Amino acid sequence: MPDKNSSRARKGLIMIRKRTSVLRISVFLLIVLAIWFTLSSALVGRTAKGPDASTSDRRSEGLAAWRQIYSVLTSPRCINCHTATNYPQQGDDRHRHFANAIRGPEGKGAPGLNCVSCHQTENADSTGVPGGHNWHGHNWHLAPLSMRWQDTNDHILSSAAVCRAVTDRTKNNALDGPGLLKHHEEEPLVLWAWNPGRRPDGTARSLPPLTHAEFVAATRRWVDAGMPCPKGR
Repeated sequence: MPDKNSSRARKGLIMIRKRTSVLRISVFLLIVLAIWFTLSSALVGRTAKGPDASTSDRRSEGLAAWRQIYSVLTSPRCINCHTATNYPQQGDDRHRHFANAIRGPEGKGAPGLNCVSCHQTENADSTGVPGGHNWHGHNWHLAPLSMRWQDTNDHILSSAAVCRAVTDRTKNNALDGPGLLKHHEEEPLVLWAWNPGRRPDGTARSLPPLTHAEFVAATRRWVDAGMPCPKGR
């Protein structure tokens, strides 16, 4: 009897082991199928979207970055010198420059009263007169009319219009994407916007809505996305 019982026990144990092996194999196969299904679904979804979806996503990211750039370009620290008129502006309310300062033939003021007559190489906080220079030395001046970001009535141009001007190499001093990025990153007259000094009453001038680092990062994303511009006039 013990031998028969032992034999039955061994057979039972073998059956259990076989069932356990089958169960393990079944679980393993289910896991493999689940992984395969997940990967297949992701691949099908990606294929369904196709290259057009990728291009659309890239454009959307670029336009989002441009909106940030536009918010800086049209802030008073920038747009006051990107006028369409024969005079610069000043202040957060963008009023006409005092003393009837005018653009002049090269955007540097009238002969005998050039911009650099008052705007020196540094901010003069004691008088409230801003100052700065660029790679060419002491060279405070208005942006060229090709880079005007407002109309002759001092109304800010649309995001689409400003973007077209900024990306038009016949108007922007032949700057391509990397050139624009370098300009935003290093040009001292651009950097001045984040170090604008004090007003005549001693209070600090306001800054653009982004930090300079955020502005450069947005420009880089926009350039990497192909410099897309919004639709419209």
